[in-house]
Amino acid sequence: MSKIKLAIFASGSGTNAEQISKHFAQHNEVEVSLILSNKKKAFVLERAKNLGIESHTFDRPTFYESEEVLELLKKNQIDFIILAGFLWLVPPYLIQAYRDKMINVHPALLPKFGGKGMYGDKVHQAVIAQQEEESGITIHLVDEIYDNGKILRQASVQIDPSDDPESLAQKIHALEYEHFPKAIEEYVLSYKA
Repeated sequence: MSKIKLAIFASGSGTNAEQISKHFAQHNEVEVSLILSNKKKAFVLERAKNLGIESHTFDRPTFYESEEVLELLKKNQIDFIILAGFLWLVPPYLIQAYRDKMINVHPALLPKFGGKGMYGDKVHQAVIAQQEEESGITIHLVDEIYDNGKILRQASVQIDPSDDPESLAQKIHALEYEHFPKAIEEYVLSYKA
């Protein structure tokens, strides 16, 4: 039986991409086959090389004005797309091709602190500014609207009075590393077209 193939899209250093790749490295049914980035100098590409995973980059016109990325995914027989710190809105043609087969992690408890412009440290700053008592992660399917798709899993963490955006970010990363690979595994193995 052929393995379920994942492609990870990432824009930054790629710590989540690495955690996910390591989680599936010895897996019998699922593998990370591709790592894609919209930044030529993103450290995730270095991680991909170290992990022995094929990687590619693309620019804005390629992503939004052509279907080259989709063709690359099809050529590599990719079954699911994982967004791990990928900051661009996914174009409709790609969402249609991978409807219910694209998973994102958001660094807050949606529906709070989601939407356009809410990513990375901006989320943690907003959470702290609102004096929330907890924050967390939301693992969800991707649709045409930022942070809107069906929620697969949430995990939360207490915010201490001493927390700042940086310390909160560390707590959130720990949740991502713990839950994101498992949630992906659970979803792709149980997926019925």
